[in-house]
Amino acid sequence: MLLSCTSGLLDVHAQSASKQIRGIVLDTASVGLRGVNIRLTSSSDTLLTTSDQYGLYQFKNVGGDQIRISYSMLGHQIVTKTLSNSESSSFIVIPNVKLTPQNSLIEGISVVKVIPVVYGDDTIQYNMDAFKFRPHSLLEEALKQLPGIQVSRDGTVYAQGKRVSSVMVDGKKFFGGDVATATKNLPANFVKKIQVINYFGDYATERGIRTEDPEKVINIVLNEDSKQITFGQLTAGVGTSDRYIGSVGVNRFNDGQEFSVIGSINNTNTSLFSFGSPSGVGEREKSLFDANDFVDPTDGLNNINSLGFNFSDNLAENTVLSTSYSFANKRNVTTGNSFLRSDYEMNKISNEESYRTMSDDYFHRLTAEFKHRFKNNDILEIKPVFSYNSVYFGNLRERLITNNRITNDGVYRDTSNQKNPNLDVNMLYARSFKKPGRKLVANLTLNFNSQRRLEDVVDAYSTVDSSQAPPRLTKFDQHYYIQQTSGTDGVKASVSFVEPFTESSFMELFYDYELTDMTAVRRVEDKLKTAEFDQFFYVDSLGVSYDYRFQSSRVGLNYQYIPNKTFRSNIGFAVQPLTLNGYLPREDMYYKYDNVNLVPSAGFKWRINDELDWSVDYVGKNNQPNFLHIIPIRDNSNSQNIVVGNPELKAEFSNRINTTLRKFITKRSQYFETNFAFNKVLNKIVSDKTALNTSTIQQTTFRNADGYYDLKWYFLFNTPLFNESLQLDLVGNTDYYNNISFINEERNKTQQFIYSQSVQVRYTWSDYFESLFNTSYLLNNARYTWPYNNEITAHSLLMSGATKGYISDYVTLGAEVSQRFNSGYESSFMNNNPTILNAYLEVSFLPNKQGLLRFQGFDLLDQNKNMGTYSEYIGNDLYEARNNRLGRYFMVTFNMRLQKYPKKK
Repeated sequence: MLLSCTSGLLDVHAQSASKQIRGIVLDTASVGLRGVNIRLTSSSDTLLTTSDQYGLYQFKNVGGDQIRISYSMLGHQIVTKTLSNSESSSFIVIPNVKLTPQNSLIEGISVVKVIPVVYGDDTIQYNMDAFKFRPHSLLEEALKQLPGIQVSRDGTVYAQGKRVSSVMVDGKKFFGGDVATATKNLPANFVKKIQVINYFGDYATERGIRTEDPEKVINIVLNEDSKQITFGQLTAGVGTSDRYIGSVGVNRFNDGQEFSVIGSINNTNTSLFSFGSPSGVGEREKSLFDANDFVDPTDGLNNINSLGFNFSDNLAENTVLSTSYSFANKRNVTTGNSFLRSDYEMNKISNEESYRTMSDDYFHRLTAEFKHRFKNNDILEIKPVFSYNSVYFGNLRERLITNNRITNDGVYRDTSNQKNPNLDVNMLYARSFKKPGRKLVANLTLNFNSQRRLEDVVDAYSTVDSSQAPPRLTKFDQHYYIQQTSGTDGVKASVSFVEPFTESSFMELFYDYELTDMTAVRRVEDKLKTAEFDQFFYVDSLGVSYDYRFQSSRVGLNYQYIPNKTFRSNIGFAVQPLTLNGYLPREDMYYKYDNVNLVPSAGFKWRINDELDWSVDYVGKNNQPNFLHIIPIRDNSNSQNIVVGNPELKAEFSNRINTTLRKFITKRSQYFETNFAFNKVLNKIVSDKTALNTSTIQQTTFRNADGYYDLKWYFLFNTPLFNESLQLDLVGNTDYYNNISFINEERNKTQQFIYSQSVQVRYTWSDYFESLFNTSYLLNNARYTWPYNNEITAHSLLMSGATKGYISDYVTLGAEVSQRFNSGYESSFMNNNPTILNAYLEVSFLPNKQGLLRFQGFDLLDQNKNMGTYSEYIGNDLYEARNNRLGRYFMVTFNMRLQKYPKKK
């Protein structure tokens, strides 16, 4: 809205000049600043406006010369711009204006409180001055005290119930956006603000239309006196059970230029980097339920070596370059046992295994990010990411497989070496026009991935068939050497043109193109036959040479209507023809699938009042089959579990409806959010399993089926109790899956209901005492219909508490305890009730408390070593497993913090 304070005569003069002025106001993190008061004066006009949620502002029909624009906002320095009288253009774009925070003394006014949390449309901002942190604490510890944020023991950060995927420092990615690196290295007292952002991607942001689910991203805004500083830390520690840790980090921030080097060696499961190996070896998806436990969540015993550097700089006023390199070597040894039961009609197959796995994983990652804004406000972004992964994996399993008449007792050994280079390049160009609202945005993503895998598989067992009298004893022995080379090259290109109709509406015409090429060459040598015939013997039926292509084009329209600040809507429709091709050169067999999808989309958001909003979104999306699903071979390298790919699979098509309600009461520091989502998938790719001739051998292939859907609901509520020293967090999740599968050609429906509820209370008493209490409950209920109706209901209750007391300014004493209660699982090892108890003593010394000596006892009752439990219920399979973990140890650690500020002139 524009407010004119001039007379009608001057207004007429302004209209005749027909000048339009537009610009963006940013904060120091280069994020759009909302609510800035902008005043324009000229020889004939005085106009006022405020910036919108993106920092955008504009003046229309400006008359006269001697134009002067001032920008003011409480708590920020005032900025003034003057336009040259020689400027004759009818449309003027002002260069981006940055407002710098300042501490001002206003006579007669006392600031008694900093607002702790500020809620925006897509951003929740925590003002760190409103929270109390111990001096020299790292950001990871500070985040645990912020309402709505949880941090698990391994450094995973959850914000408003969702995992944080990336992190920035002053608007620039730190170590390629790696979360753990930033939280484990930046001191909390360096940070002015933490901004939790719903990030839809650069392409969606530039277009102004959002059709995908957002990621949670954190932007760390540094204090002004921390933008020019050199700091670092050195850590060394030794303990019982041969535990050790050593790490070093050096960082230099210099007004936009950042340089960091960090390195670590340890066997305490302390990883500097949160990203893992693409192979997923030894990794497991973690949830918010784990964040409130005090166990070490990593399976097995690990030795981790890591090294990395990060550099970013403003090469020019509108050019930013960031680059990072990270290396991690993780050696893992895991021992465990598992139980798998597969139910068939008149044939129940049970598989009990004791296993030992070993992996040696080398992972390199090099990232870069280049951003440039041209003088005409065009934007160019280039983001390459290169990674190289080399993994050795060894797997030794002792197996006992039985059904009602057959017993197999034997050993399965699998060792492999895998190399996997991968390159991703993302490029974005946004064209600026003189006409406000008109946009042309192009995005290009390239991916090049290859994999070479050498695998040696030994499968040997003795079979007793008790259906015969006397029982028949046979032996099975198989030894395969598998060589597989595969590659995946892909390109995604998108172009969007946005044209405004009126001040409150615009139309988008877009085109998306996607192409994925896959190739695979596989040779299988029978080592036993090679030894028998004294020459290489290859199994032709297991070899493959396969080419696959997925190609899709999508063209459509989006219409967005924003009549005011309280309502926003967009409706879209697209046509998407797609083709899947498969070719087997050796067999001269060709597979092809064509389809045309009609893809509607819609989104509505109501800002009911300043503290309440509601949104509803619908989107349709294609999902192509993965490589395992389509590769047309009968893989019997595991003789008891044969997998056959289906090259005639169709692409899935998902329909997702999502609605979110948010309520925040700033004066009470309360926040409530709830979300409900329904997802229905057509042509869902499902498993098709058969038991071969009532034996213990199972064969799995894949097919398309309809009938799958899922429903997901969550809520969260944050509020202080009585006062801000007592904070309550409530988080609840409910997931329901209607899974489809086929068992012996019969359709099977598995209905799974998962519910979790967490109640967490944090209490802080001045500078002397902090505590946290949590109760979490998890229900996992699964029902399946074939071969008979069956139901499994498992419960898990977690109660935990942590306390930290400051005995003096130099001595801190802390303890953590968590108790789990498990019941309803099939296997006895899943129903254990472990108690975890940790304790530590910290002593600070040296000037400015630069030295810290920590005495730590982890898992004092030695029960974490049996905590690596996992369960899954899909189709007719019931799977439960337990892995070893790091057990009790005691450790002494020395930490030295270093800081150097520039000399004052």
